[in-house]
Amino acid sequence: MTLTGKSRTVVQLVGVVVLMGSLAWAAVPAYNLFCKVTGFGGETSVAAEGSDKVLEQTIKIRFDASKERDFPWEFKPVQREMELRIGETGLAFYEAYNPTDRVIAGTASYNVAPYSAGGFFTKIDCFCFSMQVLQPGERVQMPVTFYVDPEIVDDREGKYVHTITLSYTFHESELPDDVEQTQAALATGTAGTATQ
Repeated sequence: MTLTGKSRTVVQLVGVVVLMGSLAWAAVPAYNLFCKVTGFGGETSVAAEGSDKVLEQTIKIRFDASKERDFPWEFKPVQREMELRIGETGLAFYEAYNPTDRVIAGTASYNVAPYSAGGFFTKIDCFCFSMQVLQPGERVQMPVTFYVDPEIVDDREGKYVHTITLSYTFHESELPDDVEQTQAALATGTAGTATQ
């Protein structure tokens, strides 16, 4: 094999590595888009308002809460489950408490099980849509408004679902700039003098 042949092989191998790396990098956003569109993987749908159709058939919704390791908040559902008619708008609350002496920001990720119900579980409003900031010792109740799309009863797999579990996991986030600046000003004692 000549030097040119070896060089060509090296270039081809580098090209394969770059191609595979590009495909791996693009796979996560593509998979997330697929999940949002199809509801696969427990991704939920989002709507501006409730369903215009409510069935007599009921479904049980269970609520679950967890947090990433070392995240100091206490976090739990206010009620563990509810039963409502398919298409009926439900309102549930989760409670978060910051037992520390510092301001902490958190963001909630969510999942719906079974996966086949994900695309039919529709959120109208949710605390998970935005970052939550809790002051030291602050306790809050955070709402989630939702319904189960009546089309679930016509779905090949969804029609066998009788219980849906909505799970949230809180992760610590960086404080928003305005909150961080306020905290820095309080720490240096300049907050009061800046407004005088």
